[in-house]
Amino acid sequence: MPASNTNHKPQHLKWQKKSHCLELIYESNEASFTYTLTAEFLRVHSPSADVRGHGNEDSVLQAGKKGVEITHIAMSGHYGINIHFNDNHHTGIYTWSYLKDLCTHQQSLWETYLEKLHEAGLTREANTQVIRFPK
Repeated sequence: MPASNTNHKPQHLKWQKKSHCLELIYESNEASFTYTLTAEFLRVHSPSADVRGHGNEDSVLQAGKKGVEITHIAMSGHYGINIHFNDNHHTGIYTWSYLKDLCTHQQSLWETYLEKLHEAGLTREANTQVIRFPK
């Protein structure tokens, strides 16, 4: 495995099937850090081209993913995992470095996502649209 990936790969990855979360545990000589990422968070931050955009295109805001669940996880070489969701999304490789980035920036990424949903008049709920009336 390349040395650059060593610091990003968790020592343990647990799929919590009942709560639809991934638990990633990182250990160093000094401490152990545990992060929990929900299926919804992982889905809306998918590294796939369907979400992040193709080439120079803008990313596609993912709405209505509140109830999404993880259905399968597979290793992708030595550098990450592929996550399958119950909305039939299964493209994109979650590299170890990308997962570590999601863990360490989870709060700001989530707040930005919620702001974008609000600005677009969309919600986390499936089949729901927000209609705003002029003041």
